[in-house]
Amino acid sequence: MFCHYKFIGAQSGKKVYIQSNLHGAEISGNAVIHQLIEFLLSIDATHLVGEIWLVPVCNPMGTNERAQHFSPGRYCSYEAKDWNRIFWDYEKEADDLAAFAKSQLLLEIEVVRHNYLTIIKQKFAQLLEKINSSSSVPFTQKFRYKLQSLSLDADYLIDLHSSTNQGLNYLYYFQNREQSSKYFLLDFGILLDEYDGDAFDEAFIKPWLALEQHFQSLGREIKFDVDAWTFELGTGMQINLDSVTRGVEGIKNYLIQKCVLINTVPSENAKLNNQMMFIRRADIIKYFAPIGGMIQDRVNLGHYVKAGEIIYKILSFNKQGELPQVIDIHAQAKGLVYDISTNQAVNEGEFVMGVG
Repeated sequence: MFCHYKFIGAQSGKKVYIQSNLHGAEISGNAVIHQLIEFLLSIDATHLVGEIWLVPVCNPMGTNERAQHFSPGRYCSYEAKDWNRIFWDYEKEADDLAAFAKSQLLLEIEVVRHNYLTIIKQKFAQLLEKINSSSSVPFTQKFRYKLQSLSLDADYLIDLHSSTNQGLNYLYYFQNREQSSKYFLLDFGILLDEYDGDAFDEAFIKPWLALEQHFQSLGREIKFDVDAWTFELGTGMQINLDSVTRGVEGIKNYLIQKCVLINTVPSENAKLNNQMMFIRRADIIKYFAPIGGMIQDRVNLGHYVKAGEIIYKILSFNKQGELPQVIDIHAQAKGLVYDISTNQAVNEGEFVMGVG
């Protein structure tokens, strides 16, 4: 189905899982993984603590999907499902989590992690019974099983994406992970305080976040050394040099700060106190065309808009025999323009830009 690469260090330690191209048009991550492979081949095994698993082109079916010259690849054409909304989430099935947390209350955190991971693996293994049954399962369930079987026991998971349209380089992160997010050396990150459901990073970390919350309700503050990140690398359908460079530097610095890479010189851009803008997903405003037409005078990607500012105009050729009209669209609130549509001809209700 796809290939993956393993690098095992001279010392045991954390497991890092990195994949790219889950959505077919989002290809910059493949170049990032290629450069990481070349880097890992160049260092001594004593410089790696633990293991790093790399899966480029993790979704060949999505990558090979074409519509004339365009590579959509966001949805499974057989099942009409987003490739990144299909993953198995143990947290949704963990109906005895409160009792488990209570039974583990006085144990060391590494013992708790081992015990909980064992339960997750046992539940996950049951999926294979259905896959191997005579009725079997749809392709997306086989596909998710393969990817999650590689990543389920990781400590740090990094899913490399790009905008479906035109986007900046940024990070999606989860609660209580702000400090670690700075290790990626990016300008801003989006807190996933709202979930789409069954995304790859969500399905991986939600069980651990839920267990942390149960411990908190019992009076014990605990934070597992488990991270999940979605690293957005600029624009889709192209390999942008800046996005690739930022991706490689950010991941290497993250691994250095997490002590997975040792005796390795950080990038000149590495700053432990990297200043990041943090945005809550709930505060993001996505702008959709109120009427069909042609987008004009749109503010640039990366522009910081003010409330009330004109952010784009629509040239509308109506069908009522009247003259064309230009409609001004104003920003509802201040924020950073982080994502814009590629096509400047829009239908009514089509996405135009995202502001956080």
